[in-house]
Amino acid sequence: MPCYRCGARQTDPVRGASPWKRGVRAETQVLICPDCQREHDLDLDACASCASTALICRLGEVECRACGSVRLAQASRELVTSGAPPGLSAEVEAALNRVLGRT
Repeated sequence: MPCYRCGARQTDPVRGASPWKRGVRAETQVLICPDCQREHDLDLDACASCASTALICRLGEVECRACGSVRLAQASRELVTSGAPPGLSAEVEAALNRVLGRT
C-alpha cells in the first residue's frame, strides 16, 4: 500500500520497526511515509473523545490507540441504517460478533 499523500511505496526496513505510520482518513486505513509525517496538516481523522489521530480501522470499527475508544466506521453505520446488503467485511464482523457474543 503506498503513502496516501505522495504515493511512495513502502520498502522493508533494514532492522527494527518500520518508520511508516498508520492513520485513518475518511474512515479508511492509510499509510504515511516518513517524509510526509513531517507535514503538520496530514488531514487525518481524529478521535471524538480525545482528539488523537492515532486511529486504526478494522472490521468496520475505528479504534483510538490513545484512549481505547471504539466506534463504528461511517460505512458500517450506513450499511446498518440503509439496509443495504452487507459486504464481506460486514459479514465477517457479524460472524465475529456472533462467536464472541457481542450485541
